[in-house]
Amino acid sequence: MEIARVTLGMPELRPGTTGHGAPRPGGTGAGLLDQFGRVATDMRLSLTDKCNLRCQYCMPEAGLDWLKKDKLLTAAEIVRLVGLGVDRLGVRELRLTGGEPLVRSDLVDIIAALRRNHPELPMSLTTNGVGLAKKAKALADAGLTRLNVSMDTLHHDAFLQLTRRPFLDQVLAGIEAAAAAGLSPIKVNAVLMRGVNDGHAAELLQWCLDGGYELRFIEQMPLDADHGWTRDGMITAEEIRGLLSGTFDLSPDPRSRDGAPAERFEVRTAGSTGLLGTVGIIASVTEPFCADCRRTRITAEGKVMSCLFSREEVDLLPLLRAGSAMHDDDAVASRWQDAMWSKPKAHGMGRPGLGDAGFVQPDRSMSAIGG
Repeated sequence: MEIARVTLGMPELRPGTTGHGAPRPGGTGAGLLDQFGRVATDMRLSLTDKCNLRCQYCMPEAGLDWLKKDKLLTAAEIVRLVGLGVDRLGVRELRLTGGEPLVRSDLVDIIAALRRNHPELPMSLTTNGVGLAKKAKALADAGLTRLNVSMDTLHHDAFLQLTRRPFLDQVLAGIEAAAAAGLSPIKVNAVLMRGVNDGHAAELLQWCLDGGYELRFIEQMPLDADHGWTRDGMITAEEIRGLLSGTFDLSPDPRSRDGAPAERFEVRTAGSTGLLGTVGIIASVTEPFCADCRRTRITAEGKVMSCLFSREEVDLLPLLRAGSAMHDDDAVASRWQDAMWSKPKAHGMGRPGLGDAGFVQPDRSMSAIGG
């Protein structure tokens, strides 16, 4: 299977800017601009660090030390931050993440408040699907636009091995309930682990195609709390395409990627011409898309991370809790802009065979960052 590859180069440093860490100059506009000319319009906001699964590629079996409730963003602070992002800083899309956001008892109220304030804002939720069956209709009624559900396999034994919890039936019921509630499109996120579920790739894609779901394979990233990730151990995007090739023919999706992390492919049964649907592959490690990254991330305790792999964070919580007057909003927005101005040019992971020049794994795991 021959697939044309396109490598995105980094933009030239804008005239008048300096290197990483330089102060943000005046006159750079109101958006979330960085010093390499990228503008963040996609907001990822974590609602909690807690999760009810213990996925191998994310959390240790014993779990983590959860944040205390008074350290988490409150519902009012979440609404305020999203308002600042949308009304002042050019945010055009919101994704609520975790941890597992369904464990927040006020989740539906948060979504309803956000929808009242921003009737046209595309708003999605990333969830592991456990408990979704009970909440899907309420989420849709509150104004949620769509869902991303993490599910790596259709096999109970592999699911238990990967997540350390026997909840596959709950996840499947949650996806079904979300579809019945009209949450669409439903995207299924899957991480393949060598020797565990890598043989399930084609089966999972067929299941998603049959159900009308959009499958996205994600390269395992060095964001596991156990720090057991290795480049040799991960299954690459190239390998994923190979795992699918015996059953399906993939061809590049002609639609623009438009800053999306997933590279999409049209899917056809091997040797046929009829289009079955699409599949996405997020290759953060081996085929990075840093040059067109448009994301800004805020953790559950109000810290801006300009990059998923960043070791630097900028804390907004003290400013959020200093008061609610307009000048305080100005200070929060300005600090957020400063954090994004210092976004690194790239995450520092080298190409296969070239090493990982300059890359140091973040201290936080994925659940503590928010995807």
